[in-house]
Amino acid sequence: MTTYLFSILVLVTIASLAGLALNMQWGLTGLVNFGLFGFYMLAAYLCAQLATQLHWNPWLAMLAAVALTALASALVSLISIRLSEDYLAIVTLGFAESLKLVITHESWLTRGSLGISAIPRPVENDTAFLLLAVLLLALVFAVFELVARSPLGRTARALRDDPVVVATLGKNVLGMRLKLFALGGAAVGVAGCLHAFYYRYIDPTQFGPIITAYAFMAVIIGGRGSHRGVLLSAGTVILLLEGTRFLSDYVSWLSPSQLASLRLMLIGVGLILMLIYRPQGMTREYRLRSRRPD
Repeated sequence: MTTYLFSILVLVTIASLAGLALNMQWGLTGLVNFGLFGFYMLAAYLCAQLATQLHWNPWLAMLAAVALTALASALVSLISIRLSEDYLAIVTLGFAESLKLVITHESWLTRGSLGISAIPRPVENDTAFLLLAVLLLALVFAVFELVARSPLGRTARALRDDPVVVATLGKNVLGMRLKLFALGGAAVGVAGCLHAFYYRYIDPTQFGPIITAYAFMAVIIGGRGSHRGVLLSAGTVILLLEGTRFLSDYVSWLSPSQLASLRLMLIGVGLILMLIYRPQGMTREYRLRSRRPD
């Protein structure tokens, strides 16, 4: 039971980090990133390769992987000056799928479908690892909350609502997008590294669009632009996904594949009901308010 609880808490932490990353990029800035799982996969593989093949210290491997993932995110966001909404979403998805093909077929570099095993953790004890994951989540959340309440955060929301107006006011739209997309990339890089450390083994089948889908669910349910809402919704989504595993005790006539489909269907129904009855999400995003003079 202790091991299962440890697994749930680590998964909630990783899902929360991915949700925060997407919330910074799409929720706050308006840059649609359907390729989130590609950056997540990139960080996991960079971290695993540096720690196993080059025998880097896991801490240094994680720092390098996060930095390189943030850089890759910034480079991809360079195209956002000419693309937006649906077109940007398609390009980011194409990047992620292309990266997955490279990782799957370039065995000399990534071991292909065999995957990478024996990935060392920064800390070996499960309790210490969970504490590390929670501390990293708290750090990312604190930084993102500061950004949301800063002039940069207000500019990000203006970019999301009307980038033309922001450019008219003399703001550097491309520079802002680079910073914010890279900041989200760093967060998803932390999530990818924790994934590699937690499982100790990674292969291409672990990474797919479902990771992006879960992140979008966390942002939509939690409230677009609300970091606190993302934490609540990410935990809710993971607990529902894992909790519904026990449905087999009550619906024993369903096969495992049918039960898996039923679990996803229940999540989908919950998301639809949320969009109908509370489209703004669990919580509202931070907005600067001024008091009226007495």
